[in-house]
Amino acid sequence: MPQMAPLWWTTLFLMFILSFIMIWTMMYFLYFSDPAEFSQEKKIETQMNWKW
Repeated sequence: MPQMAPLWWTTLFLMFILSFIMIWTMMYFLYFSDPAEFSQEKKIETQMNWKW
């Protein structure tokens, strides 16, 4: 296997690193995203009486 082109090794290494970073970010947002942050923004509905 050492006779493979350096471009192939670079591509292989970059694909490994990018997949590792992608899996790490997915696990981070899966475990550390708090659903309470999204429930804080509630709609304030007010009754508006328009008189034309």
